[in-house]
Amino acid sequence: MDERRAGRAPDEPGTAVLKALVHLNVRIVARGLRTAELWRIAVFQRRFVVAALAAALVIAAAAPAAAAQDKVITVFAAASMKNALDDLDAAFTKKTGIKVLASYAASSALVKQIEQGAPADVYVSADLQWMDYGVEKKLVKDDTGVNLLGNRLVLIAPEDTKIGNVTIAPGFDLAGLAGKGRIAVGDVRAVPAGLYAKAALEKLGAWAAAEPKLAMTENVRAALLLVARGEAPLGIVYETDAKIEPAVKVVGVFPDDSHPPIIYPVALTVNAKPEAAQYLAFLRTQAARSIFEGYGFSFLIKPTS
Repeated sequence: MDERRAGRAPDEPGTAVLKALVHLNVRIVARGLRTAELWRIAVFQRRFVVAALAAALVIAAAAPAAAAQDKVITVFAAASMKNALDDLDAAFTKKTGIKVLASYAASSALVKQIEQGAPADVYVSADLQWMDYGVEKKLVKDDTGVNLLGNRLVLIAPEDTKIGNVTIAPGFDLAGLAGKGRIAVGDVRAVPAGLYAKAALEKLGAWAAAEPKLAMTENVRAALLLVARGEAPLGIVYETDAKIEPAVKVVGVFPDDSHPPIIYPVALTVNAKPEAAQYLAFLRTQAARSIFEGYGFSFLIKPTS
């Protein structure tokens, strides 16, 4: 029976050697072997002990080194950060040797997963609201938090659209622009991109007419995909999302004062591994700034060297 399934810890290498020797001795007694055979077995035992103990020592010595080489942290990050953060994680691993496992989804979904016990070391939200929720629920360490990045909200259409550039201002008729089609947007009840979109449409007086035409998605990248596939003639996403998808184009930019500032805060979780502090520090560097700005994010803090 597997010792872990039986509720016992697996044997250390030396213990396993001793158990093998005991088993061999029992077989000798049970079979009543002759003296010559006993001598051959004794020689075998000696060689077996030397070889097995040497192997055990090598394994024991190698274990800590292997553990040190396999340091891994888990980062839960807003879906809109995927491309930039994938590049940044690769740079961080190259610099430190620490591997990064990244999970991307809506900020709301990620913090709820952490609340339910998901093993995350770092949480990156696409708005302040869900980071505040993490602080309130004691899921993240408030004293490690920093408002790292900024973004812009844009209106997109398929790349081959006949819709020209539009001015988004009070009185903007988004519903009329969509015609009989739908408007792809993150879920306006929870997904940050959807929350920003709803706030902007309300401020511009376009919410009542546009709401029935919304195709709400589980995260902003899903909204981007609907437009890229031509399944929705319009979508509201972040500027950084539009930049990485060649199948869409920006037809309008929402005024910055039409919605709360788009801010990406980052913090360590309460159960973060020690290595996660190195990751948080790396996010503040000039190297990180270059990566983020290359994807269209604005860097909101003074970078370290």
